[in-house]
Amino acid sequence: MSLQEASEARKGRLVALRNRKEGRVDANDGGSVLLNRNFDPETRTLKKHTQNERLTQDTVEKDVQGMAEKIIAEDEQRRVQELDVFNIAPKRPNWDLKRETEKKLARLERKTQEAIHTLIRQRLAAQKGQLEDVMGAMNAQERAFGAE
Repeated sequence: MSLQEASEARKGRLVALRNRKEGRVDANDGGSVLLNRNFDPETRTLKKHTQNERLTQDTVEKDVQGMAEKIIAEDEQRRVQELDVFNIAPKRPNWDLKRETEKKLARLERKTQEAIHTLIRQRLAAQKGQLEDVMGAMNAQERAFGAE
């Protein structure tokens, strides 16, 4: 292959490449050319054309079109909730009262349990007819209250 033939072959390839880039189809190709501007690599399909034959493009502006209004509305709603009077007050307004009475209630709970046990013993003893147990339970109760 001579230098002249190589030069002509190169010129032919450059012309064909230029035609492909511009979207023109050669008569000898006979087929359509798939250009990257018509091809969507993410969906692996051709892009849709509008009435004007312009390409429809998904843009960031279209994606975030209503997002600003949505965020502003959520922010306003959050502010209203934060300023609500019921949210300002403590959720448990009597927590300090419970803290102070807890010790007293623990002592009373113990005494209540002892009294319940004593009453149960008395009832059981009365059912069995054993008066000694009843008297013993009553004496034990008096001693327990006298000691405290």
